[in-house]
Amino acid sequence: MSTTKVVVALGGNALQEAGTPATAEAQLDVVRRTVEYLAELSCRGYEMAVVHGNGPQVGRIVLASETAAKVNPETPAMPFDVCGAMSQGYIGYQIQQALRDALRRRNRNVPVVTLATQVVVDAKDEAFRNPTKPIGAFYSEEEAQRIAEEKGYNMKEDAGRGWRRVVPSPAPVRIVEIDAVKRLWDTTIVVTCGGGGIPVVEERDGSLRGVAAVIDKDLAAERLAEDIQADVLLILTEVDRVAINFKKPDQRDLRRMTVPEAIQYVDEGHFAPGSMLPKVKAAVKFARTFPGKKAIITSLYKAVEALEGQEGTEVVMA
Repeated sequence: MSTTKVVVALGGNALQEAGTPATAEAQLDVVRRTVEYLAELSCRGYEMAVVHGNGPQVGRIVLASETAAKVNPETPAMPFDVCGAMSQGYIGYQIQQALRDALRRRNRNVPVVTLATQVVVDAKDEAFRNPTKPIGAFYSEEEAQRIAEEKGYNMKEDAGRGWRRVVPSPAPVRIVEIDAVKRLWDTTIVVTCGGGGIPVVEERDGSLRGVAAVIDKDLAAERLAEDIQADVLLILTEVDRVAINFKKPDQRDLRRMTVPEAIQYVDEGHFAPGSMLPKVKAAVKFARTFPGKKAIITSLYKAVEALEGQEGTEVVMA
C-alpha cells in the first residue's frame, strides 16, 4: 500500500456540471459521483486532504443574502467573508457526507471532516487595487452600472457573457488552521481551504479581520501542499492534460513539463487567466519549492491513473 501524501484541488466541474440546475440537490448528485474517485484513491492507500472552489456558490449566497435584505430590511445582508464561510460549510458538508458513504461501501473506515479554514492575505496585495475575480450573477451593462453606483461594487464585462461583480484575488500567505490539519492528517481526510479559504488580514495586535476577496483555490492548495510537505499536488480540472495552442489546429497535449518549460509557455500566453493559468502557476510553485516532487494536472476521471504515472501532465523541476 502506498503512503503518498496528496493534496487534491477539485475544479468546478467536480461540484457542478454545465447546464444543470444551480440547486443544492443537483450539486450533491455531482459530488456523489466525484467522491467515488476520491474514495478509490483512499482505498489505494493515498493519504489526502481535499480543497475545493466556491466561485458560483459564494456568488449565489451573496445574491440570496442581498435579495433577502431588500425584501426585509430587518434581515441584513451578510458580509462577503461570512458568505465565503457559509459556502465552505455547505460544500464541505456535501463532500464529507458523500465521501464517507463512498468509503463505507468499500468497507474503509476513514473519518472525513470539514474544517472552516481562514487564510491570511496581505492587506497591501496589489489585487486589492485591481479586482479581477468574477462572482455571482450576470447583468446587463445598465444593471451593472446601477449596482456599482448603489453598492460601490466593481463591475466588469465577463467574456461577452454579461457584466459581473469582481472582487480582489490576493495570494495566500498563511493558513491559520494549518496545525489542526497536521494533527488530523494521519487519521482523517480533511476538507480544508474551501473556496481558497476565508480571506483574512492580520492586524497589528495579531487579531484577524475578514475581507471581501476570493483566494484562488489552486494557489491555496499549493500553500497547503507546501505546509504539510505533500508528495504530490494533484490539481483536477476538465481536461486530461495541459495543452499548448489549446483548441487550435496545432494543439499539443503535454505529458510532462519542466518548470522552465512551463514558465516559457506562461510567458507565451498559452494559458487562460481564469482557467489553466492559476493551475500551472500553482504547479510551478510546488515543483520549484520541492525539487524531486511533482504536481499533476489532470481530470477527475484520470486521477488514479495520473498518480500511477499513466495519465495527466506532470510538472517537475527539471
